[in-house]
Formats: sequence, structure tokens, C-alpha cells
Amino acid sequence: MRSIKLSYIICTRNRLNFLKISLNYLLKNIAEDEEVIVVDGNSSDGTQDYLDLLFKQGLIHQYISEKDKNQAHAWNKGILLARGELLKKVIDDDLFCYSAIQDCKQFMLENPSIDACISDTLGTNLADYKNISKESRLKQYLDWKSGKTKSFTFGDISLLLRKSSIPFLGLYDTSFVMLDYEYSLRISYLRSNIAYYTGFNAMSVFNPYSVSSNVTSDILKLESQRANPMYEYAGDGSEISSYSKLKIFVGKLIHKIRTSKHKSTEVNNNSSLFDLLSIYEFCYQYLNKENLNQQKKFYKS
Repeated sequence: MRSIKLSYIICTRNRLNFLKISLNYLLKNIAEDEEVIVVDGNSSDGTQDYLDLLFKQGLIHQYISEKDKNQAHAWNKGILLARGELLKKVIDDDLFCYSAIQDCKQFMLENPSIDACISDTLGTNLADYKNISKESRLKQYLDWKSGKTKSFTFGDISLLLRKSSIPFLGLYDTSFVMLDYEYSLRISYLRSNIAYYTGFNAMSVFNPYSVSSNVTSDILKLESQRANPMYEYAGDGSEISSYSKLKIFVGKLIHKIRTSKHKSTEVNNNSSLFDLLSIYEFCYQYLNKENLNQQKKFYKS
């Protein structure tokens, strides 16, 4: 059996148009020592037939199609199936820079004490895809690294994990909807060895079908009330009260959601697969170009 250094894990359900695009980019960039695992939540839109064809062609290495309880349950299945030394979560409606991921892969292989690696990211909205922002958690990471804070949050879109670290870090908490919120607080609170890469591993593409677009302010408030005290997380910007910070965070998210839903009718009614392909190709080229122009550096905790 071949030695697998990196397992890419994709979870999906009834999102075939997005899945075809994300798998297309991934399969063009996969290395010999890597595998692709797809966890499908019993889709009814042709996803199962598509995955079965890819598997028979030897293009993907493992897949299952069955009902899951929630997204954390699905991701945990993929983690447990993975045979790679390293794990990379690939979200089916987001974009990834595979040259940047290879940089992080190589860095982690050369530094076996590292449990996880995160990076800067880009972000956009499907309804306004040329408006692209840069998102960094480097300041929060450095504050945590220096001991100023006990924990910090980051999105797991850029995250690479070491499989042998899972017994210490744990799986995703299936009681959380915003699972990366709790997971980032947990693994930083544990003082795990987290590396930070200043390149862009990924671009998040906010759209009306994403998990975060359906999260209510009540869920966000409840989950922050549960996680923050457990991991001694006061939030970003100590000069602002925790309650005010929560309101600001929720307000920004709701604004994004409303903006997306306001434009979603136009996206739903007028977007074809070709439209999605052209949008994602623009964003994919932008992401790769930004990485070429970026001064890249690794930090270790």
C-alpha cells in the first residue's frame, strides 16, 4: 500500500454544482502521495452517481453516501477514514490554493512536532464575487503565542491537521453548529503546537446555501456563551465588552446574510453551471495570483 502524506476530506449534500467545481480543481492538483475522501450525506441530486463514477475511474480514493446527524458528524467520519499523515478539510463551495497547501504540507512534514497549521485567507460573496477581502488572524495568533490570551478563534477553511494529533486535539464537537469556532478555541486553549502561514491557503465564498448563511443570532449567542467561558476567551479587542463584541459580530454576520439573501433570488434564477464556473475561475485565478505576490512566512508556537 502506498504511503499517504495528505488526505483531502470533502463533505457535501445536494450541492452537485459546487462539488463538481471543487473536485475539478482538487483533482488537477493532487499529488501521488495524497488521497481524496468524500463524505456525502445521502444526496438526491445525482451526487452519488457522480461519486461512484469518479471512484470507479480511480480519481477519488474513498467515499461514503449515507445520512449524517449534522456537519460535524460528517467531518468526523472523514477524519476517521483518512489514511494520510496530514488532513486537509476542503469545503465544497470554497476555493483553495494548492501550491500554498503544498507549502504547509512540506513545512509540517519537516516539523513533526506541529499539530496544526493555519493561514491568512481571502473572502468574497457569490453575489458580489469581485469584491474580495483579505482576512488575517496573525495578530490574534501572536497574542496567543506570547501568552497574552488563553485561546483565539480562526476559521478552519485554512486548517491542516496532523492525524496523530487527533487523540489529543479531539474530533469536532457534534453539539456545535459553528464547529470551527469551538474547535479553534479548544486546540489553542490546549496549547497545541500551531503554525501560522502568511500565504493564502483558501478563499471563502459566502453564498445563500452555506451553513453560516442559515445560522441565527440566537445560535451564535448560545454557542459563544457555551464556548467562551470554557476556553477563557474574552474576544478580540479587550477594550470592548464581551456583550458588545458579540453584538458587533452578530450584526456583521446578519448584514452579510441579508445582503446575500437579498441578491440570492437573482443568483438562483439566473445562474447556470457556466456562470458558477466563470465566477469560480475568476476567484481561483485571483487567489493564486495573490499568493504569487505575497511575502510568505511561517511562525511556530
